[in-house]
Amino acid sequence: METRKPSAKMDEEKFKKLVASKWKASLTLAAIMMATYFGFILVLAYAPHLLAVKIGEHMTLGIPVGIMIIVLAFVLTGIYVFWANSSYDKSVTDVLKSMRRR
Repeated sequence: METRKPSAKMDEEKFKKLVASKWKASLTLAAIMMATYFGFILVLAYAPHLLAVKIGEHMTLGIPVGIMIIVLAFVLTGIYVFWANSSYDKSVTDVLKSMRRR
């Protein structure tokens, strides 16, 4: 049987936490985007009169709502990139350094 060093077990735990945090962040942001997008599609399908409300002479409410959904996608992407660059990448580097020391 293989005996593991105590540091190997700690590295494994750090790695598992790192993977879990990435999945949590990714799935949370994806769920927000999917709920928003499918909510918009459901409104289009079942209550199109809500988005047909005129908010100017040539524009309906659907146009700015659609634009806001696109902007939300950019914002969520920015949040993920900020998180990855500030927290996740540092954690990956720390785990890799500790694994290379062995």
